[in-house]
Amino acid sequence: MLESIPFLILRPTFIRALCCVRWTMAQSQVSAKKQQELQQQYTNFKNNLQQLADRIGNVEQETEEHKLVLETLKPLPGERKCFRMINGVLVERTVKDVLPALQTNSDGLKRVLDELVKQYKRQQEDMEKWKKKNNVQVVQQ
Repeated sequence: MLESIPFLILRPTFIRALCCVRWTMAQSQVSAKKQQELQQQYTNFKNNLQQLADRIGNVEQETEEHKLVLETLKPLPGERKCFRMINGVLVERTVKDVLPALQTNSDGLKRVLDELVKQYKRQQEDMEKWKKKNNVQVVQQ
């Protein structure tokens, strides 16, 4: 920049002013870069939370379906035939054969659901800590 002004008499105050402007410009560039990084991190947090929420919703739906089927089958006699979908194939079984497997699956889904909820809460807490640490205030959610 100094070479582009050919006939300027450089005074010490002018040089200091130029240095300050460059420093301020560099600082604003760093600030803009930091802002971009913070925005990206915030977006990552929100995306992770959304993915966990989607998985929680899917598992909750499956758990409810298992619960409904269990409630329907429990009062029926054990020798009654029923049909079960296994890997896309409809298989004929008896109620006494299906109930234990269904109960095991339902219990497993509940454990998975509990773990996903814990992960969601942990992720939310991490996000809140990150927001406080970086002094991030969300304007619009």
